Amino acid sequence: MRGFGNEFSSEDPRCPGSLPEGQNSPQVCPYGLYAEQLSGSAFTCPRPANKRSWLYRILPSVKHKPFTLVPCGDLTENWDEVEPDPNQMRWLPFTVPKSTDKKVDFVAVSLAFPLYITFTELTTHLRLKTQNILVLSCFRCFNNSDGDFLIVPQQGEILVTTEFGKMMVEPNEICVIQQGMRFSVDVFGETRGYILEVYGAHFELPDLGPIGANGLANPRDFLYPVAWYEDRKVPTGYTVINKYQGKLFACQQDFSPFNVVAWHGNYAPYKYNLKNFMVINCVAFDHADPSIFTVLTAKSTKPGVAVADFVIFPPRWGVADHTFRPPYYHRNCMSEFMGLIEGHYEAKEEGFLPGGASLHSIMTPHGPDADCFEKNCTAELQPERVAEETMAFMFESSFSMAVTKWGLQTCQKLDKTYHQCWEPLRSHFNPNWKPSKK
Repeated sequence: MRGFGNEFSSEDPRCPGSLPEGQNSPQVCPYGLYAEQLSGSAFTCPRPANKRSWLYRILPSVKHKPFTLVPCGDLTENWDEVEPDPNQMRWLPFTVPKSTDKKVDFVAVSLAFPLYITFTELTTHLRLKTQNILVLSCFRCFNNSDGDFLIVPQQGEILVTTEFGKMMVEPNEICVIQQGMRFSVDVFGETRGYILEVYGAHFELPDLGPIGANGLANPRDFLYPVAWYEDRKVPTGYTVINKYQGKLFACQQDFSPFNVVAWHGNYAPYKYNLKNFMVINCVAFDHADPSIFTVLTAKSTKPGVAVADFVIFPPRWGVADHTFRPPYYHRNCMSEFMGLIEGHYEAKEEGFLPGGASLHSIMTPHGPDADCFEKNCTAELQPERVAEETMAFMFESSFSMAVTKWGLQTCQKLDKTYHQCWEPLRSHFNPNWKPSKK
């Protein structure tokens, strides 16, 4: 179903008429179902920000054994385990192990390898996950009680089963699983990707301002799943993993949580194909700010300031005259985490590789490497395709990021030579320079 944030209604076609007519919670629901509301906002939020859906399910989610604390692996909320580090950081691509001796699933491997934790008053988390998901445990699912997941597959497609239905998500697509929604992940071979987790706000489309009514990520291109259910008894126990206050808890129940026969509302998981992004770019001179490439934003309480933005750098035309066309040198009051899905990023064609990452923290200088600068200072400026067959992205936050011990040391992927890409930069200063005569 199409349309960002729409009011949707969906029934599994095996049970026509399963949505109650004219009310949300009838005394007896069609087919003997249970009515259950999932709220993603306070009841009293203004209508534009009010998020909720009604789910009509075979058994309610409250039917489970008590939650118990389970090991969290390297998942941490200890922001003081290593000293702060303001240096530019880059990680080499994370290796997908070849061994099939140890079968793991999305929960085990994704939450085991946190790269970053952002510390904020809104407790926003930001992480990169490298996934060797060979077999998904048949009777395990996950829900995040703390916040929303934005999942960016980089290698391999994933089948995401949710209470609302199923979504197939491939590289160059993203999906968002919002707070409290139960889901599981099936993969098909080696799989790797990135996850951004935000607390305290949901993702929304950025305001367009003078751009007008159309452009960037168009609402109609966001896709929501149609209802699908399984009526499965699991006598041996179905495990629900719950991320709550930064810890992992598990409970057992004897039925599948994906037993929603019908649902309606505006609070649901969704996906988006990044190739549908309508790019805005400079057509006269200068390099526009990267905010013109914002796909989704999670707003803070300060107008115009984001808890997190999801920004992409897709293929496009570069036509600016009298301009250094690559990204400019920059110090920023925002933190910038970048990843590469495919191709070669224009400002650093070497070293920044698909499946890798970089972090430029608040006020840490960054910009094109020496080769990029020298090449583009002398290039003949003709209309050209930029980032062809490339898709880079950025998670940008107004908050500082603390890098975990795993990200700095344990993962052994931190590129300690990153700073060397700027060392060949040389002075071009000429005190006798005169403007050229036209």
